[in-house]
Amino acid sequence: MNKIPNRAEMCEVLKEAAAKDRDVVVLCSDSRGSGSMTSFAEQFPEQFVEVGIAEQDLVGIAAGLASCGKKAFAVSPASFISTRSYEQCKVDCAYSNTNVKLIGISGGISYGALGMSHHSAQDIAAMSAIPGMRVYLPSDRHQTRKLFEALLQDRQTAYIRVGRNPVEDVYEEGNVPFEMNRATVLREGADVLLVACGEMVKPVQEAAERLSWEGISAAVLDMYCVKPLDREGLLKAAKGKKLVVTAEEHAPFGGLGSMVAQVISAEDPKRVINLALPDAPVITGTSKEVFAYYGLTGEGIAETVRKALEG
Repeated sequence: MNKIPNRAEMCEVLKEAAAKDRDVVVLCSDSRGSGSMTSFAEQFPEQFVEVGIAEQDLVGIAAGLASCGKKAFAVSPASFISTRSYEQCKVDCAYSNTNVKLIGISGGISYGALGMSHHSAQDIAAMSAIPGMRVYLPSDRHQTRKLFEALLQDRQTAYIRVGRNPVEDVYEEGNVPFEMNRATVLREGADVLLVACGEMVKPVQEAAERLSWEGISAAVLDMYCVKPLDREGLLKAAKGKKLVVTAEEHAPFGGLGSMVAQVISAEDPKRVINLALPDAPVITGTSKEVFAYYGLTGEGIAETVRKALEG
């Protein structure tokens, strides 16, 4: 069982980069602990900025540093960086075309019992709506490493959401097929296509395995690149399928499901089912408890597919 959260793997990649490149800087909004950035701050104090609980300032300062040639990584809870500093993300980063990577930590319902004020079930929709903003949700620690290594090589702004807790590995160390802005086919199948991002990829994998026991052949697509959405990869994977099912740790509007449905309806019309969090404050509990309640587990996703095909 993996015990390393994606945020910790992100920190390791940034420390490796900072040791070789003094232009790599990390900024936090009193979030170095929850962002696993404490060791970065200790090892590279001159490349670390603590802004305090001031998310608008966090993003504005990051943009200023980026305009001076720095590679700025702004780390803050997803619920706050995607709402409190939305104007700065839009204007200072995307519109101004600055090299700021906005890191939304403890994304989705990671904060559990803290409730709607700390949940980020709207961030995919909000950030994707900003022209020029890329949006990524890595599925495990290994893909997180690949993604951040790639992001260190470009100078475009991006929003990356990572969860709080360790998640089960989707990929094997040393065997992580990765191409920037291209979805990864995790499993081939003939009957149904399952598309997921972030922490929902593992449950979708498990659902496909369960369905195979019943003679239902399910393909699985890891759409870590929510924006730009890999349209070509999606349409190729969906071709000939009876059904497309998406799963995401997000509200039912404006996220991965909406984007997939938009592409499929225009290019290869067929039924699309979007499994997501409800359009309401979610129940109180751990991530696993919440996912189980709303059917966002391997068993729940498989049951949805089964009923849809029977219907």
